[in-house]
Amino acid sequence: METIKRTKIVDALQRTDFGATVNVKGWVRTHRSSKAVDFIALNDGSTIKNIQIVVDPAKFDAEQLKQITTGACISAVGTLVESQGQGQTSEIQCESLEIYGLCGSDYPMQKKGQSFEYMRQYAHLRLRTNTFGAVMRIRHNMAMAIHTYFHEHGYFYFHTPLITASDCEGAGQMFQVTTKNLYNLKKTEDGKIDYSDDFFGKQTSLTVSGQLEGELGATALGAIYTFGPTFRAENSNTPRHLAEFWMVEPEVAFLDLAGLMDLEEDFIKYCIRWALEHCKDDLEFLNKMIDKGLIERLQSVLNSDFVRLPYTEGIRILQEAIKNGKKFEFPCEWGDDLASEHERFLVEEHFKKPVIMTNYPKAIKAFYMKIDAEESGFGGKSGATVQGTDVLFPQIGEIIGGSVREESYEKLMNEIEERNIPMKDMTWYLDTRKYGSCPHAGFGLGFERLILFVTGMQNIRDVIPFPRTPKSAEF
Repeated sequence: METIKRTKIVDALQRTDFGATVNVKGWVRTHRSSKAVDFIALNDGSTIKNIQIVVDPAKFDAEQLKQITTGACISAVGTLVESQGQGQTSEIQCESLEIYGLCGSDYPMQKKGQSFEYMRQYAHLRLRTNTFGAVMRIRHNMAMAIHTYFHEHGYFYFHTPLITASDCEGAGQMFQVTTKNLYNLKKTEDGKIDYSDDFFGKQTSLTVSGQLEGELGATALGAIYTFGPTFRAENSNTPRHLAEFWMVEPEVAFLDLAGLMDLEEDFIKYCIRWALEHCKDDLEFLNKMIDKGLIERLQSVLNSDFVRLPYTEGIRILQEAIKNGKKFEFPCEWGDDLASEHERFLVEEHFKKPVIMTNYPKAIKAFYMKIDAEESGFGGKSGATVQGTDVLFPQIGEIIGGSVREESYEKLMNEIEERNIPMKDMTWYLDTRKYGSCPHAGFGLGFERLILFVTGMQNIRDVIPFPRTPKSAEF
Protein backbone atom coordinates (compact mmCIF):
# COMPACT_ATOMS: atom_id res chain seq x y z
CA MET A 1 0.00 0.00 0.00
CA GLU A 2 1.28 3.45 -0.93
CA THR A 3 2.42 5.58 2.03
CA ILE A 4 0.90 9.06 1.93
CA LYS A 5 3.17 11.76 3.28
CA ARG A 6 1.68 13.75 6.14
CA THR A 7 0.25 17.20 5.38
CA LYS A 8 0.11 19.76 8.18
CA ILE A 9 -3.44 20.92 8.84
CA VAL A 10 -2.50 24.57 8.21
CA ASP A 11 -1.44 23.52 4.68
CA ALA A 12 -4.34 21.11 4.11
CA LEU A 13 -6.85 23.91 4.81
CA GLN A 14 -5.27 26.09 2.14
CA ARG A 15 -5.24 23.42 -0.58
CA THR A 16 -7.77 23.56 -3.39
CA ASP A 17 -6.72 20.43 -5.32
CA PHE A 18 -9.95 18.67 -4.36
CA GLY A 19 -9.92 14.95 -5.08
CA ALA A 20 -6.32 14.51 -3.87
CA THR A 21 -5.55 11.92 -1.20
CA VAL A 22 -4.14 13.46 1.97
CA ASN A 23 -2.88 12.26 5.33
CA VAL A 24 -3.36 14.43 8.42
CA LYS A 25 -2.30 13.65 11.97
CA GLY A 26 -3.19 15.33 15.22
CA TRP A 27 -5.29 15.41 18.37
CA VAL A 28 -9.07 15.16 18.41
CA ARG A 29 -10.87 18.30 19.54
CA THR A 30 -14.38 16.89 19.16
CA HIS A 31 -16.02 13.73 17.83
CA ARG A 32 -19.72 13.90 16.95
CA SER A 33 -21.38 10.57 16.13
CA SER A 34 -24.62 9.58 14.46
CA LYS A 35 -25.86 6.56 12.54
CA ALA A 36 -25.39 8.25 9.18
CA VAL A 37 -22.11 10.12 9.64
CA ASP A 38 -19.35 10.95 12.16
CA PHE A 39 -17.53 14.30 12.29
CA ILE A 40 -14.06 14.47 13.84
CA ALA A 41 -12.48 17.91 14.39
CA LEU A 42 -8.69 17.44 14.24
CA ASN A 43 -5.93 19.86 15.26
CA ASP A 44 -2.15 19.42 15.05
CA GLY A 45 -1.03 22.76 16.54
CA SER A 46 0.00 24.28 13.21
CA THR A 47 -3.07 26.57 13.19
CA ILE A 48 -5.94 27.60 15.45
CA LYS A 49 -8.32 26.04 12.91
CA ASN A 50 -9.38 22.39 12.96
CA ILE A 51 -9.88 20.26 9.88
CA GLN A 52 -13.05 18.24 9.71
CA ILE A 53 -12.75 14.52 9.07
CA VAL A 54 -16.02 13.12 7.69
CA VAL A 55 -16.40 9.42 8.54
CA ASP A 56 -18.98 6.95 7.19
CA PRO A 57 -19.56 4.71 10.27
CA ALA A 58 -20.69 1.83 8.04
CA LYS A 59 -17.12 1.55 6.68
CA PHE A 60 -15.36 1.46 10.07
CA ASP A 61 -15.29 -0.76 13.11
CA ALA A 62 -17.75 0.64 15.69
CA GLU A 63 -15.36 -0.14 18.58
CA GLN A 64 -12.53 1.76 16.89
CA LEU A 65 -14.74 4.82 16.36
CA LYS A 66 -15.89 4.67 19.98
CA GLN A 67 -12.22 4.94 21.10
CA ILE A 68 -11.67 8.21 19.23
CA THR A 69 -12.49 10.63 22.05
CA THR A 70 -11.46 14.24 22.80
CA GLY A 71 -7.69 14.34 23.24
CA ALA A 72 -6.94 11.09 21.37
CA CYS A 73 -4.13 11.19 18.83
CA ILE A 74 -4.95 9.81 15.37
CA SER A 75 -3.85 9.63 11.76
CA ALA A 76 -6.48 10.00 9.04
CA VAL A 77 -6.11 9.30 5.30
CA GLY A 78 -8.81 10.42 2.90
CA THR A 79 -9.92 12.54 -0.02
CA LEU A 80 -9.72 16.31 0.20
CA VAL A 81 -13.12 17.74 -0.73
CA GLU A 82 -14.75 21.13 -0.77
CA SER A 83 -16.57 21.68 2.49
CA GLN A 84 -20.31 22.05 2.57
CA GLY A 85 -20.27 23.55 6.06
CA GLN A 86 -19.70 27.09 7.26
CA GLY A 87 -16.29 28.44 8.29
CA GLN A 88 -14.03 26.12 6.31
CA THR A 89 -13.14 25.67 2.66
CA SER A 90 -12.10 22.03 2.76
CA GLU A 91 -12.61 18.80 4.68
CA ILE A 92 -11.52 15.19 4.38
CA GLN A 93 -13.71 12.24 3.39
CA CYS A 94 -12.10 9.57 5.50
CA GLU A 95 -10.83 6.30 4.00
CA SER A 96 -8.67 4.95 6.85
CA LEU A 97 -7.97 5.76 10.50
CA GLU A 98 -5.12 4.85 12.80
CA ILE A 99 -5.15 5.53 16.53
CA TYR A 100 -1.77 6.49 18.00
CA GLY A 101 -2.81 7.31 21.54
CA LEU A 102 -6.08 6.80 23.41
CA CYS A 103 -7.40 9.46 25.78
CA GLY A 104 -9.69 8.56 28.68
CA SER A 105 -12.61 10.52 30.13
CA ASP A 106 -10.34 11.74 32.97
CA TYR A 107 -8.40 13.94 30.46
CA PRO A 108 -8.21 17.33 32.27
CA MET A 109 -8.60 19.40 29.08
CA GLN A 110 -12.05 18.16 28.11
CA LYS A 111 -14.03 20.53 25.91
CA LYS A 112 -15.67 22.79 28.43
CA GLY A 113 -14.94 26.23 29.76
CA GLN A 114 -12.21 25.74 32.37
CA SER A 115 -10.73 28.72 34.19
CA PHE A 116 -7.14 29.74 33.48
CA GLU A 117 -6.39 29.11 37.15
CA TYR A 118 -7.58 25.51 36.73
CA MET A 119 -5.50 25.08 33.60
CA ARG A 120 -2.34 26.34 35.33
CA GLN A 121 -2.47 23.14 37.40
CA TYR A 122 -2.07 21.25 34.12
CA ALA A 123 0.48 23.46 32.36
CA HIS A 124 1.86 20.31 30.69
CA LEU A 125 -1.49 19.68 29.00
CA ARG A 126 -2.98 23.16 28.60
CA LEU A 127 -0.81 23.76 25.51
CA ARG A 128 -3.24 21.56 23.57
CA THR A 129 -6.14 23.96 24.09
CA ASN A 130 -7.12 26.57 21.52
CA THR A 131 -6.19 29.53 23.72
CA PHE A 132 -2.73 28.31 24.67
CA GLY A 133 -1.98 27.09 21.16
CA ALA A 134 -2.76 30.62 19.92
CA VAL A 135 -0.64 32.25 22.64
CA MET A 136 2.36 30.01 21.95
CA ARG A 137 2.22 30.57 18.18
CA ILE A 138 2.11 34.33 18.81
CA ARG A 139 5.00 34.00 21.28
CA HIS A 140 7.06 32.29 18.56
CA ASN A 141 6.16 35.00 16.06
CA MET A 142 7.16 37.76 18.47
CA ALA A 143 10.56 36.09 18.95
CA MET A 144 10.96 35.98 15.17
CA ALA A 145 9.94 39.66 14.91
CA ILE A 146 12.57 40.64 17.49
CA HIS A 147 15.40 38.77 15.76
CA THR A 148 14.33 40.03 12.32
CA TYR A 149 14.06 43.66 13.44
CA PHE A 150 17.53 43.79 14.95
CA HIS A 151 19.11 41.79 12.15
CA GLU A 152 17.61 44.12 9.52
CA HIS A 153 18.85 47.16 11.45
CA GLY A 154 22.46 45.98 11.69
CA TYR A 155 22.52 44.77 15.31
CA PHE A 156 24.51 41.72 16.39
CA TYR A 157 22.89 39.02 18.54
CA PHE A 158 25.11 38.92 21.62
CA HIS A 159 25.04 36.16 24.24
CA THR A 160 25.56 37.38 27.79
CA PRO A 161 26.20 34.93 30.67
CA LEU A 162 23.36 33.44 32.71
CA ILE A 163 25.71 32.91 35.67
CA THR A 164 27.19 36.12 37.02
CA ALA A 165 28.95 37.59 40.04
CA SER A 166 27.40 41.05 39.58
CA ASP A 167 23.93 42.40 40.28
CA CYS A 168 22.98 44.84 37.54
CA GLU A 169 20.14 46.51 39.40
CA GLY A 170 21.68 46.44 42.84
CA ALA A 171 18.52 44.79 44.10
CA GLY A 172 20.08 41.71 45.62
CA GLN A 173 17.08 39.57 44.61
CA MET A 174 19.10 36.89 42.89
CA PHE A 175 19.09 33.10 42.82
CA GLN A 176 22.36 31.77 44.08
CA VAL A 177 24.35 29.22 42.05
CA THR A 178 26.57 26.95 44.11
CA THR A 179 28.02 23.44 44.28
CA LYS A 180 28.78 23.76 48.01
CA ASN A 181 27.45 21.26 50.54
CA LEU A 182 24.65 23.24 52.19
CA TYR A 183 24.76 20.92 55.23
CA ASN A 184 28.42 21.65 55.92
CA LEU A 185 29.28 25.20 54.88
CA LYS A 186 32.89 26.29 55.29
CA LYS A 187 33.08 29.71 56.99
CA THR A 188 35.77 32.42 57.10
CA GLU A 189 37.17 33.74 60.39
CA ASP A 190 34.60 36.50 60.52
CA GLY A 191 31.76 33.97 60.14
CA LYS A 192 30.92 34.57 56.45
CA ILE A 193 30.54 31.71 53.96
CA ASP A 194 33.89 30.91 52.30
CA TYR A 195 33.35 30.57 48.55
CA SER A 196 37.00 29.90 47.67
CA ASP A 197 36.26 26.17 47.31
CA ASP A 198 33.04 26.73 45.31
CA PHE A 199 32.91 25.91 41.59
CA PHE A 200 33.68 29.46 40.43
CA GLY A 201 35.73 30.40 43.50
CA LYS A 202 33.35 33.23 44.39
CA GLN A 203 29.67 33.82 45.09
CA THR A 204 27.65 33.57 41.87
CA SER A 205 24.00 33.93 40.92
CA LEU A 206 21.60 33.64 38.00
CA THR A 207 21.50 36.91 36.05
CA VAL A 208 18.81 39.57 36.50
CA SER A 209 19.88 41.30 33.28
CA GLY A 210 22.45 41.05 30.51
CA GLN A 211 22.78 44.82 30.30
CA LEU A 212 26.19 45.39 31.85
CA GLU A 213 27.84 42.74 29.67
CA GLY A 214 25.74 44.01 26.74
CA GLU A 215 27.35 47.44 27.16
CA LEU A 216 30.74 45.76 26.64
CA GLY A 217 29.44 44.37 23.36
CA ALA A 218 28.04 47.74 22.24
CA THR A 219 31.32 49.53 22.92
CA ALA A 220 33.09 47.10 20.57
CA LEU A 221 30.53 46.11 17.94
CA GLY A 222 28.48 49.32 17.86
CA ALA A 223 24.99 47.85 18.27
CA ILE A 224 24.04 44.56 19.93
CA TYR A 225 20.99 42.94 21.45
CA THR A 226 20.57 40.17 23.96
CA PHE A 227 17.50 37.96 24.11
CA GLY A 228 17.41 35.28 26.76
CA PRO A 229 16.13 34.15 30.14
CA THR A 230 16.62 36.27 33.27
CA PHE A 231 15.83 35.50 36.89
CA ARG A 232 14.49 37.48 39.86
CA ALA A 233 14.16 35.98 43.31
CA GLU A 234 11.46 38.49 44.11
CA ASN A 235 8.57 37.23 46.24
CA SER A 236 5.96 38.82 43.95
CA ASN A 237 2.81 36.75 43.56
CA THR A 238 1.13 39.08 41.08
CA PRO A 239 -0.35 38.69 37.57
CA ARG A 240 2.61 40.77 36.23
CA HIS A 241 5.66 39.02 37.75
CA LEU A 242 7.60 35.82 37.08
CA ALA A 243 10.75 34.47 38.72
CA GLU A 244 12.06 33.28 35.32
CA PHE A 245 11.27 35.40 32.29
CA TRP A 246 12.81 36.47 28.99
CA MET A 247 14.37 39.85 28.29
CA VAL A 248 15.26 41.70 25.11
CA GLU A 249 18.07 44.19 25.69
CA PRO A 250 19.62 46.23 22.88
CA GLU A 251 22.66 48.39 23.64
CA VAL A 252 23.83 50.98 21.12
CA ALA A 253 26.98 53.12 20.94
CA PHE A 254 26.59 56.82 20.05
CA LEU A 255 22.85 56.87 20.78
CA ASP A 256 21.34 59.86 22.61
CA LEU A 257 18.02 60.26 24.46
CA ALA A 258 16.00 61.32 21.41
CA GLY A 259 17.46 58.45 19.36
CA LEU A 260 16.70 55.97 22.17
CA MET A 261 13.04 56.99 22.31
CA ASP A 262 12.76 56.72 18.52
CA LEU A 263 14.28 53.21 18.70
CA GLU A 264 11.85 52.10 21.45
CA GLU A 265 8.82 53.32 19.49
CA ASP A 266 9.97 51.95 16.15
CA PHE A 267 10.89 48.55 17.62
CA ILE A 268 7.64 47.96 19.47
CA LYS A 269 5.53 49.11 16.50
CA TYR A 270 7.46 46.67 14.28
CA CYS A 271 6.59 43.80 16.66
CA ILE A 272 2.89 44.72 16.76
CA ARG A 273 2.77 45.13 12.97
CA TRP A 274 4.36 41.67 12.66
CA ALA A 275 1.69 40.18 14.93
CA LEU A 276 -1.15 41.73 12.92
CA GLU A 277 0.37 40.47 9.64
CA HIS A 278 1.53 36.99 10.69
CA CYS A 279 -0.90 35.94 13.45
CA LYS A 280 -4.24 36.95 11.94
CA ASP A 281 -6.19 33.76 12.75
CA ASP A 282 -4.86 33.51 16.31
CA LEU A 283 -5.51 37.19 17.03
CA GLU A 284 -9.06 36.93 15.67
CA PHE A 285 -9.68 33.95 17.96
CA LEU A 286 -8.28 35.79 21.02
CA ASN A 287 -10.19 38.94 20.06
CA LYS A 288 -13.42 36.91 20.03
CA MET A 289 -12.83 34.70 23.09
CA ILE A 290 -10.49 36.61 25.44
CA ASP A 291 -10.49 40.36 24.79
CA LYS A 292 -12.98 41.91 22.38
CA GLY A 293 -10.97 45.13 22.08
CA LEU A 294 -7.63 43.42 21.34
CA ILE A 295 -7.18 44.01 17.60
CA GLU A 296 -8.54 47.55 17.84
CA ARG A 297 -6.04 48.31 20.65
CA LEU A 298 -3.10 46.88 18.66
CA GLN A 299 -4.06 48.97 15.63
CA SER A 300 -4.48 52.08 17.78
CA VAL A 301 -0.89 51.72 19.14
CA LEU A 302 0.34 51.27 15.59
CA ASN A 303 -1.42 54.44 14.47
CA SER A 304 -0.37 56.58 17.46
CA ASP A 305 2.62 58.84 17.87
CA PHE A 306 3.95 57.99 21.33
CA VAL A 307 3.90 60.94 23.74
CA ARG A 308 7.32 62.09 25.06
CA LEU A 309 6.59 63.13 28.64
CA PRO A 310 9.14 64.42 31.21
CA TYR A 311 8.51 62.89 34.66
CA THR A 312 8.01 66.34 36.23
CA GLU A 313 5.25 67.15 33.72
CA GLY A 314 3.69 63.72 34.38
CA ILE A 315 3.57 64.44 38.13
CA ARG A 316 1.93 67.82 37.42
CA ILE A 317 -0.79 66.12 35.31
CA LEU A 318 -1.44 63.50 38.00
CA GLN A 319 -1.65 66.11 40.78
CA GLU A 320 -4.03 68.15 38.64
CA ALA A 321 -6.21 65.02 38.20
CA ILE A 322 -6.26 64.50 42.01
CA LYS A 323 -7.38 68.12 42.47
CA ASN A 324 -10.22 67.42 40.04
CA GLY A 325 -11.42 64.44 42.06
CA LYS A 326 -9.40 61.50 40.68
CA LYS A 327 -8.60 59.00 43.45
CA PHE A 328 -5.37 56.95 43.48
CA GLU A 329 -4.39 54.28 46.00
CA PHE A 330 -0.77 55.49 46.10
CA PRO A 331 0.60 59.06 46.51
CA CYS A 332 2.35 60.80 43.61
CA GLU A 333 4.60 63.60 44.82
CA TRP A 334 7.71 64.66 42.93
CA GLY A 335 10.34 62.03 43.76
CA ASP A 336 7.88 59.12 44.06
CA ASP A 337 8.21 56.10 41.80
CA LEU A 338 4.99 55.94 39.78
CA ALA A 339 2.65 53.04 40.47
CA SER A 340 0.91 51.07 37.71
CA GLU A 341 -2.35 53.00 38.38
CA HIS A 342 -0.57 56.32 37.67
CA GLU A 343 1.01 54.99 34.48
CA ARG A 344 -2.29 53.62 33.23
CA PHE A 345 -4.13 56.88 34.01
CA LEU A 346 -1.67 58.83 31.85
CA VAL A 347 -1.91 56.32 28.99
CA GLU A 348 -5.57 55.26 29.09
CA GLU A 349 -7.38 58.35 30.37
CA HIS A 350 -5.27 61.45 29.86
CA PHE A 351 -3.37 60.99 26.58
CA LYS A 352 -5.23 57.90 25.28
CA LYS A 353 -2.04 56.69 23.58
CA PRO A 354 1.33 55.17 24.64
CA VAL A 355 3.65 57.41 26.65
CA ILE A 356 7.44 57.45 26.91
CA MET A 357 8.21 59.00 30.29
CA THR A 358 11.68 60.52 30.61
CA ASN A 359 14.00 62.37 32.96
CA TYR A 360 13.20 60.69 36.26
CA PRO A 361 14.54 61.72 39.67
CA LYS A 362 18.00 60.27 40.10
CA ALA A 363 17.17 58.77 43.50
CA ILE A 364 14.61 56.29 42.11
CA LYS A 365 16.68 55.03 39.16
CA ALA A 366 19.75 52.81 38.68
CA PHE A 367 23.32 54.00 39.20
CA TYR A 368 24.33 53.73 35.52
CA MET A 369 21.83 56.26 34.11
CA LYS A 370 23.24 59.49 32.68
CA ILE A 371 22.61 62.49 34.94
CA ASP A 372 20.94 65.57 33.46
CA ALA A 373 23.68 68.13 33.92
CA GLU A 374 21.85 71.26 32.82
CA GLU A 375 19.10 73.34 34.33
CA SER A 376 16.53 71.44 32.39
CA GLY A 377 13.35 72.20 34.22
CA PHE A 378 12.96 68.48 34.83
CA GLY A 379 13.52 68.76 38.53
CA GLY A 380 14.62 72.22 39.37
CA LYS A 381 18.23 71.79 40.41
CA SER A 382 21.00 70.62 38.13
CA GLY A 383 21.78 66.95 38.50
CA ALA A 384 18.42 66.01 40.10
CA THR A 385 17.20 63.93 37.16
CA VAL A 386 18.56 61.23 34.86
CA GLN A 387 18.02 60.36 31.20
CA GLY A 388 15.85 57.32 31.87
CA THR A 389 12.93 56.26 29.66
CA ASP A 390 9.94 54.09 30.48
CA VAL A 391 7.49 53.15 27.71
CA LEU A 392 4.00 52.99 29.21
CA PHE A 393 1.25 51.00 27.50
CA PRO A 394 -2.51 50.62 27.94
CA GLN A 395 -3.51 47.74 30.27
CA ILE A 396 0.14 46.86 30.94
CA GLY A 397 1.78 49.98 32.37
CA GLU A 398 5.56 49.86 31.92
CA ILE A 399 6.58 47.60 29.01
CA ILE A 400 10.10 48.98 28.34
CA GLY A 401 12.66 50.52 30.69
CA GLY A 402 15.75 52.16 29.23
CA SER A 403 18.25 54.98 29.60
CA VAL A 404 21.23 56.78 28.23
CA ARG A 405 24.15 55.27 30.15
CA GLU A 406 26.59 57.48 32.07
CA GLU A 407 29.83 57.42 30.07
CA SER A 408 31.91 59.56 32.49
CA TYR A 409 34.20 57.48 34.71
CA GLU A 410 34.21 60.11 37.49
CA LYS A 411 30.42 60.52 37.59
CA LEU A 412 29.86 56.76 37.52
CA MET A 413 32.36 56.31 40.37
CA ASN A 414 30.57 58.96 42.41
CA GLU A 415 27.25 57.10 41.98
CA ILE A 416 28.79 53.75 42.90
CA GLU A 417 30.31 55.24 46.05
CA GLU A 418 27.17 57.18 47.01
CA ARG A 419 25.03 54.05 46.68
CA ASN A 420 27.57 51.75 48.39
CA ILE A 421 27.72 49.33 45.43
CA PRO A 422 30.48 46.71 46.03
CA MET A 423 33.44 47.66 43.83
CA LYS A 424 34.94 44.18 43.72
CA ASP A 425 32.40 43.09 41.12
CA MET A 426 32.45 46.28 39.04
CA THR A 427 36.06 46.79 37.91
CA TRP A 428 35.54 45.12 34.51
CA TYR A 429 32.44 47.26 33.87
CA LEU A 430 34.29 50.48 34.74
CA ASP A 431 37.02 49.64 32.22
CA THR A 432 34.54 50.63 29.47
CA ARG A 433 34.71 54.17 30.89
CA LYS A 434 38.49 54.15 31.36
CA TYR A 435 39.46 52.96 27.89
CA GLY A 436 37.83 54.77 24.98
CA SER A 437 34.55 55.64 26.68
CA CYS A 438 31.69 56.59 24.36
CA PRO A 439 28.11 57.82 24.70
CA HIS A 440 25.69 54.89 24.56
CA ALA A 441 22.13 53.91 25.45
CA GLY A 442 19.85 50.89 25.63
CA PHE A 443 16.66 49.44 27.00
CA GLY A 444 15.14 46.27 28.41
CA LEU A 445 11.82 44.80 27.28
CA GLY A 446 10.20 42.07 29.33
CA PHE A 447 9.23 39.60 26.58
CA GLU A 448 6.25 38.22 28.51
CA ARG A 449 4.88 41.76 29.04
CA LEU A 450 4.91 42.16 25.25
CA ILE A 451 3.10 38.83 24.83
CA LEU A 452 0.51 39.91 27.43
CA PHE A 453 -0.21 43.03 25.42
CA VAL A 454 -0.32 41.32 22.02
CA THR A 455 -2.56 38.44 23.18
CA GLY A 456 -4.92 40.30 25.55
CA MET A 457 -4.24 37.72 28.27
CA GLN A 458 -4.53 38.99 31.84
CA ASN A 459 -1.97 36.93 33.74
CA ILE A 460 1.72 36.69 32.87
CA ARG A 461 1.72 33.01 33.96
CA ASP A 462 -0.47 32.28 30.93
CA VAL A 463 1.95 33.58 28.27
CA ILE A 464 4.95 31.36 29.09
CA PRO A 465 4.72 27.59 28.68
CA PHE A 466 5.86 26.64 32.19
CA PRO A 467 5.69 29.53 34.67
CA ARG A 468 8.15 29.85 37.56
CA THR A 469 6.71 31.74 40.52
CA PRO A 470 7.15 31.68 44.32
CA LYS A 471 6.43 28.16 45.65
CA SER A 472 5.86 26.88 42.11
CA ALA A 473 8.35 25.07 39.90
CA GLU A 474 6.22 22.30 38.42
CA PHE A 475 6.73 20.58 35.09
